[in-house]
Amino acid sequence: MRTGAAREPGSASQGAGSPPTALFALAVGVVVLALYASQPLVGIIGPELGLSPVTSGLATTLTLLGYATGLFLLVPLTDLVENRQLILTTLAANVCALLMLAAAPTAAAFLIASFLVGLSTSAIQMLVPVAASLSSESSRGRTVGNVMSGLMLGILFSRPLASLVTEAAGWRSLYTALGVAVAALALGLARFIPRIRPNGQTGYPQLIGSLGSILREEPTLRQRAATQAMCMGAFGVFWTAIALRLAQPPIALGQTGIALFALAGAAGAIISPIAGRAGDRGATRPATMLAHAAVATAMILAYFGGEVFAGSRDTSLAFLLSAAIVLDLGVIADQTLGRRAINLIRPEARGRINGLFTGLFFLGGAAGSALSGVVWSAWGWRGVCATGLAFGIGAIVIFLTRRRVFKAGS
Repeated sequence: MRTGAAREPGSASQGAGSPPTALFALAVGVVVLALYASQPLVGIIGPELGLSPVTSGLATTLTLLGYATGLFLLVPLTDLVENRQLILTTLAANVCALLMLAAAPTAAAFLIASFLVGLSTSAIQMLVPVAASLSSESSRGRTVGNVMSGLMLGILFSRPLASLVTEAAGWRSLYTALGVAVAALALGLARFIPRIRPNGQTGYPQLIGSLGSILREEPTLRQRAATQAMCMGAFGVFWTAIALRLAQPPIALGQTGIALFALAGAAGAIISPIAGRAGDRGATRPATMLAHAAVATAMILAYFGGEVFAGSRDTSLAFLLSAAIVLDLGVIADQTLGRRAINLIRPEARGRINGLFTGLFFLGGAAGSALSGVVWSAWGWRGVCATGLAFGIGAIVIFLTRRRVFKAGS
């Protein structure tokens, strides 16, 4: 249970291996699917709704901007209002937004609904501390780790799942199914979420105002958020444009092929526990540098796959697959190390620190998604790779110029 919050009697704690932990992990994994579902579908949704290649990336961009807005403005409400009601209300809003997305008749309606989906998806960052409160002190870290694993797997599988469901039943069916799934999970969660009533007397304006003070006072938070924003920028630009490149000759993949390609990204999940152990053993700085180097290297591999060897289908596909795996390895490793570092500072403000960290780096992902359509239209795949490489180099520069912040153990 979080400091400064009271839980109503009758809410028994659950062990780390209990069904609620698995349910919370499943819930955050399903809710987060919508954040990236539109990335491999831009070539289908865009033409149907009249979106140009330049503006089609806005679907993912607005979803991520909505999510970041929720992290900054909605998640802090967990320190002010009763948590169970807040979480269930936000999940209900997410269901409504997903169904709006599925029924969107115009591009404008689709983009508005995309923002609302992202905004309400911030419920996942309300669920994580609640999941921790349901476990004992000795197993709390493992519980949070399990729930965050569900979140990461949801992000990694969102692209292939979206492609497969869209090819089988259409993109509108995808968002309808997600809405139904979130509704079902919300009903299940209602049985286990305790009524946590914050004890703090701070008003909402003061609470939001404290975010700026925390950001100013914590250099580790600033630098970690900055490098992960750069990594997520590369992630966004690559994964938003890759579906367009894979559909072109000589690769010419359909939605099923694109889905199978995206599954390669799931291999990046193996790095999370490895990076975490590296941080625990005092190897934070070298592990961070390797993560940033991986992001930059991935974009070079992507350039070779999409441009240099564009005439050979097998060679081109092999380089692009390698780029996808190496990119996800780098992004996930940096995020794991960053999340570990920020959770070592200011325990009394851990919720707001996590919200700031996640919100800021998702802005980087949104920027990458937005730039993807622009550079693709202007310079093609080489423009996408150059933009992603610039993000990767940006992370390296921040690390090298602020290396004292990335000291061992932080």
